[in-house]
Amino acid sequence: MNQFKHADHLLGLGLSLSDHAHDLDIFLGKSFLEFNDIIGLPVKNGKEYPIFDYELNVIDKIEKHRNIWIKKASGIGMTELILRFLTWRILVNNELEHKSIFIVSGTFFSHASDVMIRMENLFRKKFPFMQLESKYTDLWIKNTNIKIFPSRNVKDLRGYTDVSYLFIDEADYFEDSVTSELEHAITRYEEKSNCTTIMVSTPNAPGGLFQKIELDPLSKYHKIILDYTVGLGKIYDPLEIEKKKREPEFAREYEGKYLGKVGNVFTPEQINLCEELGEEYSIDKIPVSLYTPKSVGIDPGFSSSSTGILVLEHIKTDNRHIIRVVDCHLIDKGDPDYIRDLCWDIWKKHGYMNTAYYIDGSNRAMVNLLKIRWQESLSWESTESFSSSIKIRPVNFGNKGGENMLSNLHALVSKGFLAIDPKYDKLITSLRTAYAEELNLKKDIGSYSDLLDGLRLALKAYHF
Repeated sequence: MNQFKHADHLLGLGLSLSDHAHDLDIFLGKSFLEFNDIIGLPVKNGKEYPIFDYELNVIDKIEKHRNIWIKKASGIGMTELILRFLTWRILVNNELEHKSIFIVSGTFFSHASDVMIRMENLFRKKFPFMQLESKYTDLWIKNTNIKIFPSRNVKDLRGYTDVSYLFIDEADYFEDSVTSELEHAITRYEEKSNCTTIMVSTPNAPGGLFQKIELDPLSKYHKIILDYTVGLGKIYDPLEIEKKKREPEFAREYEGKYLGKVGNVFTPEQINLCEELGEEYSIDKIPVSLYTPKSVGIDPGFSSSSTGILVLEHIKTDNRHIIRVVDCHLIDKGDPDYIRDLCWDIWKKHGYMNTAYYIDGSNRAMVNLLKIRWQESLSWESTESFSSSIKIRPVNFGNKGGENMLSNLHALVSKGFLAIDPKYDKLITSLRTAYAEELNLKKDIGSYSDLLDGLRLALKAYHF
């Protein structure tokens, strides 16, 4: 208690602890909880919060593992917690004397500077006159250098030694080129400095850095998932969470789902209706008939993209028209022969006479491969209408073709015709993230756009 009183005495005199470095010895040997009692507990929206059990569990895992991966809900307090942990590790003993801590955060220097200010502000409540040495995006606590990098400057991580911790904040939102450079730097510091890596983020788009690590059973990272339920009744007010559930971003921001940017083509209510109809008219309840009309949409991938194939069935029950998804395939850089054989298997499975294939006509080689298998003429052009005898039907996305197909898809969804079983989660995600400007679909923003294109193509068969 004498150390606490001495700190209060310094504050009362208005002295700067930076001029009395030995006074930071007040933190020596203190536990993480004691450190927070001395420095002041976290504050959010003007309210002080204790250190919660899930936060102590995170600290325990960081102490025990070299590489930590944390997928977290927005606002659960991870950035604040890690900054407090790193500050405590500097002050609790002398192990980090003359060593470095690197923090990668944000895209620009202004974002990185905000992190540095947050670390400085940890001392403001109980030590308001303390001045830490800082310059640009460098901060010194005792003799430990905290260096903060915006993600665009990740290449500058190279060339340093004695790096004890590497904290990467919101890592799932970095550009692909940054991610590649970052992974190289992590491996390098593991080998050179026995560095501990802490990677934290709210999830972003499917197929990104965080999902790849999560799905990798051989990953070197110890994985921690903190969705909103972990902090319910603690950092989160249950009433506020109920309000948040009505927002389209909730699944990504609070439930940890990889959805990328929320789209603007469909409302959450429209997508939910598709799922409800999908459950009501699932093939488990109503088997696929050989005699109903079916359409297959094929968006063939080229060397760097995936192939999306959708099979739709038109059924009529209780005087209601329903178009339901009965099969869905996303093939990564699929072999053309495999795609042809898969389409033939669909043909045999769902009925010879009642199935038509709508395929992106820009991939002429794939169209010809299917035409040969179905013994159709190779003298063809993309068109808006086909005779019933033509089963392989090339479609043009240009000349407003893509816009018209998106408009048709939107009309069928909004009027409650489209049923999608929730098990086709990637297709659902493609709807949730579909983003368009004047009916021009922005594929670089949405996720699983190959499936969405397959759906648009398949729906060429239906107009109500």
